[in-house]
Amino acid sequence: MLQNYFPILLFILIGLLVGVVPLLLGKLLGPNRPDAEKLSPYECGFAAFEDARMRFDVRYYLVAILFILFDLEVAFMIPWAVTLKDGLGLFGLGAMAVFLAILTVGFVYEWKKGALNWD
Repeated sequence: MLQNYFPILLFILIGLLVGVVPLLLGKLLGPNRPDAEKLSPYECGFAAFEDARMRFDVRYYLVAILFILFDLEVAFMIPWAVTLKDGLGLFGLGAMAVFLAILTVGFVYEWKKGALNWD
């Protein structure tokens, strides 16, 4: 029974070694000469003037989610475009037309609701 799982166990161990050993070697063998300039906060050449945990406007997250949503839709279109000529035919073209119509309706809805405005 153990013989069946041995290659998987070996693969996991080698993966862990490849990931952990270079980190440990770099930490142990690398130079460690901290000074005040290296340890100072770096943000555009001057010290930070606000807390890093400040609140962001909700619109920032909304635009980020919308970007991810529409970006994924484009990622779905690439395999469709590649396989359209080889076998999807008219059915594939119609399916993508429906897909793009739904995507366009969602985009227009978000635009009309003002989700893309930064006023």
